[in-house]
Amino acid sequence: MLQSVMEHLDELTAMALFGIGFSLLLLNRNMIKKIIGFSMMDSGIYLFLASYGYIESRLAPIYTDNMTDPGAYVNPLPAGLVLTGIVVAVSVTAIMLGLTVRLYQRYHTLDIEEIAEQIRKEGK
Repeated sequence: MLQSVMEHLDELTAMALFGIGFSLLLLNRNMIKKIIGFSMMDSGIYLFLASYGYIESRLAPIYTDNMTDPGAYVNPLPAGLVLTGIVVAVSVTAIMLGLTVRLYQRYHTLDIEEIAEQIRKEGK
């Protein structure tokens, strides 16, 4: 049992990161904590993809020494997806933080319920 858990420790860690991030995203009213939860979810997904793409005893997909057997190399697709995802996540996080700063400047709070209440009062 313990050996089975240790073999899949990367996947279990990825699921734990995703779960913690998801609970932060759902249960907190503070917008900064929601952004942190979103980033934790991203990290969990990237860890899962990276651990899924790694195969022990295979080489990086760089052809050297005229070895052309594709079975000797790790699939480069998960690594490419992770790199692309990180770039997109950094951009989305920057936009979320920028919008959070603007909301704080206007409503002087980071609590999403208080912001919604002030917006309702402005609309009446």
